[in-house]
Amino acid sequence: MTPAHFSADELARLDAWLAAEVPCLGEGALAAEFISGGTSNVVLRLTRARMAQQGPLVLRMGPVNAPPASEKAITREATVLRALGGSRVPHPRFHAACEDPEVLGRPFYIMDLVDGWAADLSPVTDLMSYNPDFTGPDLHYLGHAMIEGIVEMANFDWRAKLPTFGKPDGFLERQVRRWRGQLDSYPARYPGYEPRDLPGLDYVSDWLAANVPDTGRPGLMHADYAMSNVLFAWRPPARLAAIIDWETATIGDPLLDLAAYAGQLRRRHGLQPARPYLDPAQFPWFEDVIDYFSEKTGRDVSQINYYLVLQKFRAACMIEYKVAEAVTGIAPPEKGRRFDKLVRGLLAEAEQIARGAA
Repeated sequence: MTPAHFSADELARLDAWLAAEVPCLGEGALAAEFISGGTSNVVLRLTRARMAQQGPLVLRMGPVNAPPASEKAITREATVLRALGGSRVPHPRFHAACEDPEVLGRPFYIMDLVDGWAADLSPVTDLMSYNPDFTGPDLHYLGHAMIEGIVEMANFDWRAKLPTFGKPDGFLERQVRRWRGQLDSYPARYPGYEPRDLPGLDYVSDWLAANVPDTGRPGLMHADYAMSNVLFAWRPPARLAAIIDWETATIGDPLLDLAAYAGQLRRRHGLQPARPYLDPAQFPWFEDVIDYFSEKTGRDVSQINYYLVLQKFRAACMIEYKVAEAVTGIAPPEKGRRFDKLVRGLLAEAEQIARGAA
């Protein structure tokens, strides 16, 4: 496992750097074991021959020959995890980061190895699966644990801990331009892919631009908050052990994280989610979650429909690249068909919510 990621010289340089910067790992021969990763990042488990009480740690870095965006994502994650130290936001404890190319040739950071489990989203059924120890009412409380995570991020004192992070001013006003721009970039990035006539796209874009709420308040946003991006404690009662994968985090509007999660929940009244990947019979009601978030954060949730539309629009623009990959042969046709259905479904839902709120 170690040879697949580090040469002997790289391992020696990493060994020396860890001895100086992260002595809590222990002493003796260093080993790095692959945990997960692909085109955007690599996660390795670090151990030494004589482990300290701390136990194994995790090294997270971009892959070899990673694009610049991957390196920026690693330094972004390190910045956020360092700032979260001592806060109530569940997170892996940060130890150290390195941007010196003389060590491994690319940025990396060291954090705790968190003992926990993540839900798994099936690429076939688009349904979540869970630890078998969590059934019935325990699933209901997993849902509440997810909301507690959003509450803690929204209440995080970013002005004190991350004062220069992100661009909170005009965050909502930039969103349509930002994501339409990404959508428009795909033909150049994937030669052979042509822009598609996507029903609802123009209506939703125009509605979002014309109805930006003035109730938003900046806060820490994960921007990819889902049950597959958190770690839960192994045994009930349900609680978050850590929120992970902070590479898209920013100072934006936490109600967008709230919409991404709560938009999958059943409602007592009104439009139900078309594709709830959370079991609608086991998780909390949408209305209860929104009210709880408002109570615990003091934030205005009266315009939550705007955030539901924006989240679906944003997701559709992002995942259209999966369709482009299939068109150009990078991905199999069946993957393209699956994401074509998802993109169209997201835009249809967004348009339906927007028209109902108009």
